[in-house]
Amino acid sequence: MDGILGRKVGMTQVYDAAGRRVAVTLIEAGPCVVVQRKTAARDGYEAVQMGFVEQKPQRVNKAMSGHFAAGGTAPHKVLREVHLEQGEEAAAGEQITVSLFDGEEYLDVLGVTKGRGFQGPVKRHRMAGGRMTHGGHSKRRIGAIGECSYPARVAKGKRMPGQMGHVHVTVQNLKIVKIQPEDNLLLVQGAVPGPNGGIVLVRKSLKKRKSA
Repeated sequence: MDGILGRKVGMTQVYDAAGRRVAVTLIEAGPCVVVQRKTAARDGYEAVQMGFVEQKPQRVNKAMSGHFAAGGTAPHKVLREVHLEQGEEAAAGEQITVSLFDGEEYLDVLGVTKGRGFQGPVKRHRMAGGRMTHGGHSKRRIGAIGECSYPARVAKGKRMPGQMGHVHVTVQNLKIVKIQPEDNLLLVQGAVPGPNGGIVLVRKSLKKRKSA
């Protein structure tokens, strides 16, 4: 199993063994419960569906109530599928904790960035804008966007105003600073996408595996 669901708690600072100050993000990783086991024979692939954050039974519809009952688990707010490694086994009702990352050095964190709404080119694309002096008429405007006679259209991919944020982002190779299993906490160096309290998927690094 290569990942676990968690919640971004916030950022703080800690000191490493050399006395250097390190900015870290606190992630409440788990505990998660295996709700359903996916098999290659039945589903075509090997994975588990895990649940995070228990939900009141009266807030779940009948279809999902039956789904949770089939796995023998309590209802949960968030459900995600996580790939199983070759030969690895997991059963419905099994609990997954932050100890999954014991011995790991780096992690990948998947989250949804903060939504910024509809923004102009200066904020969305960090364009410089025009002169801010008296008489300037293009202070925060986008400027020319098309060609004249040929090809007489706006080119694809042109940076323009539009929706900013609220996109899925993966931050790779975040170093594990500390694991606190008694509090289900992960301390990773650097920033994690999303607001405080946002749901994230924490998985073992794809590019940096633990050293021998």
